[in-house]
Amino acid sequence: MTREEFITHVEREQEALRGFLLALCCGKKDDADDLAQDALVKAYVSSAGYQDKGKFRSWLFKIAHNTFLNHKASCRTMNSIDEARTLIGGTPADVSFAHQDLYLALRTLPPKERSAITLFYLNGYSIKEIAAITDTSEDAIKKQLSRGRDKLKERLKL
Repeated sequence: MTREEFITHVEREQEALRGFLLALCCGKKDDADDLAQDALVKAYVSSAGYQDKGKFRSWLFKIAHNTFLNHKASCRTMNSIDEARTLIGGTPADVSFAHQDLYLALRTLPPKERSAITLFYLNGYSIKEIAAITDTSEDAIKKQLSRGRDKLKERLKL
């Protein structure tokens, strides 16, 4: 892949990548931006090995997902929404955020469940695609989705 091709692909997928990472980082924009930058650098370094066999977005999301899992601060799991709310404090930007309760509930999920929920519900990937992005089996993804949904229902009191 040439530099120009890479730039074209990134320009097309950049917004989706940031949205994916924002959800994984539970609304923490600075963390999501840092992870996006790290993922894009890793993708550019690896771009010579990219072969147009699949979707560029899936390949990029796989790199971003691995970057997220390797980022220790993003992987901290809370025990409850109240604990997550205490962590973010009461800054006006955080309090007025439209999906604050969802992001707080997502923060309580283990990273693998959070990733599965985010990829499936917020990004529209199929179970098969999520399995490829996360390097796990389809059965494991189904279990992560089921557990994640159950925990979110409990924590959001749905």
